[in-house]
Amino acid sequence: MRDETKCLHSGYTPKNTEPRVIPIYQSTTYVFDSTEDVGDVFDEPTKALIYSRFANPTVMAVEAKIADLEGGIGALCTTSGQAASLLSILNLCKTGDSFISTSQIYGGTINLFGFTFKKLGIECIFVDADADEQTLHAAFKPNTKAVFGETLANPALSVLDIEKFAKVAHAHGVPLIIDNTFATPILCKPIDFGADIVVHSTSKYMDGHAVQVGGVIVDSGKFDWTNGNFPDFTQPDESYHGIAYTDTYGKSAYIIKARMQLMRDYGVYPSANSAFLLNLGLETLAIRMDRYCSNAMKVATYFKSSNKIESVSYPGLVGDQYYPLAQKYLKGASGVVSIVIKGGKPNAIKFMDGLKLASNEVHVADIRTCVLHPASETHRQLTEEQLVAAGINPGMIRFSVGLENVEDILEDIEQSLARI
Repeated sequence: MRDETKCLHSGYTPKNTEPRVIPIYQSTTYVFDSTEDVGDVFDEPTKALIYSRFANPTVMAVEAKIADLEGGIGALCTTSGQAASLLSILNLCKTGDSFISTSQIYGGTINLFGFTFKKLGIECIFVDADADEQTLHAAFKPNTKAVFGETLANPALSVLDIEKFAKVAHAHGVPLIIDNTFATPILCKPIDFGADIVVHSTSKYMDGHAVQVGGVIVDSGKFDWTNGNFPDFTQPDESYHGIAYTDTYGKSAYIIKARMQLMRDYGVYPSANSAFLLNLGLETLAIRMDRYCSNAMKVATYFKSSNKIESVSYPGLVGDQYYPLAQKYLKGASGVVSIVIKGGKPNAIKFMDGLKLASNEVHVADIRTCVLHPASETHRQLTEEQLVAAGINPGMIRFSVGLENVEDILEDIEQSLARI
């Protein structure tokens, strides 16, 4: 099936007389015929459903759909994109380990990686997303277990050279994890370019309607966990009766370990109702992404023509620094445009407060146009040096183009710019 069809049909196929739409299995528990049956499932949790902290039929259908869209062999939904990033690293790293991440990533992820993980004894080594191969190789340490980056950075809108990062990561025997939130599998499939693990904040384009927070981890099934760098995958897990994940689950070792070990202990599994709402968003994802990209291109072009705008970052624009990489990796540049208004932060705030159609809110990738000032909002916890490293100017505005008629969006921009 093509992506548009997968959005509608993957993950759930009703049998004779069953509901056409994925049912909401609003239950925490599942009944067994005997005590022995329950014990068997605790010995082998993939044998059947145990408890909705691990798995739920509604959520599992959505997981299967997302895995199919990304070209992976399995997926694990979480309660937020932050939880997905957290588990994707904790599944590989423990105290005393390190991993590499590009510095051009979401501000909350920077805080998670640079501060919270540090408290856990896990070091994040930040590198520039545009670093050459030699610089990337030099960043590795003997205890480095993974490399992390964003397809389209939030909010810098830099495009990652996925193949380059995959090549370097694999040369050191570690996986590449890609946050594909802004691109979605409709615009980019990182696994096709060498990524091993893909994460999303499903709260953004996948949901699209700003109704529920969620995340997901997708396993490509292509990384060799038996290369000697990941003994937790190849040696017996004492917490699960001595199961060795690679021996028992083969190519699915990563995603099964994340579910059986980390989801069991951290319990960041979404509700059935949240998954049901997410699926409604996924069903129209392909159609919406096409409109987001179309509207955003017109908005970016308009900003580019204004003498009140210092710079426009949108990799779909010819002449943009990342246009060549966008042509290689993306089928569209998403609906997010980053601009820097002349006059810095005061004029940025004046412009945002003057908008009537667009909402000033701490969200992005919604069906409705919304704006945000990263330096004083989502990234306000960062130092001046970290803001620069993340590609954030004090006058930068993240303009998330919605699905309204683009002429209405442009008129709103025009009347607000006239105030400056």
